[in-house]
Amino acid sequence: MNWQETLDLLEKGLVRSAVKENGKWVAQTEVKEAILAAFKAGELKEFAGGFVDKHNLPPREFKVEDKIRMVPGGSSVRRGAYVASGVIIMPPAYINVGAYVDSGTMVDSHALVGSCAQIGKNVHLSAGVQIGGVLEPIGQAPVVIEDNAFIGAGAVIVEGIQVSEGAVIAPGVVLSKGIPVYDCVNERVLSPGEAIPPHAVVVPGSRPMSKNSWAMGHHLQLQCALIIKYKDAKTAASLTLEDLLR
Repeated sequence: MNWQETLDLLEKGLVRSAVKENGKWVAQTEVKEAILAAFKAGELKEFAGGFVDKHNLPPREFKVEDKIRMVPGGSSVRRGAYVASGVIIMPPAYINVGAYVDSGTMVDSHALVGSCAQIGKNVHLSAGVQIGGVLEPIGQAPVVIEDNAFIGAGAVIVEGIQVSEGAVIAPGVVLSKGIPVYDCVNERVLSPGEAIPPHAVVVPGSRPMSKNSWAMGHHLQLQCALIIKYKDAKTAASLTLEDLLR
């Protein structure tokens, strides 16, 4: 496939920049290579409103029959991104090339869905959420948020971190490969890059700088994340309030 065909297929949801194989998300290198080829082939062009970008990666436009609600106020979905029927995009929000946003998902104000990020069904990306993009290296899987996950306001999820189905990420949590996640329920530390388990409830935490005596003497702390419980019926019920906005 050339880059034009790839971008068309991405927008239709017929190809994806990452797929789940045998329980593990794997990058589709040929798709990511085509996206990079589109950037290389693009030439700068002036768009309405004073914007300048690659001529072959214009913002997408939607129609009523698409059943996508993009509220006025500065949001943009870039060429080559898939947005399913039933998605709500609040302003301002941005969905970058190669991203996949499945049905019933809410992308709230000031939220970013980075290049090639994969967002499942009925996900809530709260205000100010930053979902990082991974175009390069092409073999690295992007950030993945699976079905029915809830990502709290201001959370930052980057470097290919994967959040499994039904997990709840509390406001302000930062997840990257360099930030350890402590499972306080099962009394273990997740391996670097290990997916957040299904239905886990994750909150911000801190840990002492035990390898530096000066830092310890000043009671300095490093950031971490804590799994404090696994979602039950009561937790799930508290998250259905967002349905009132639909």
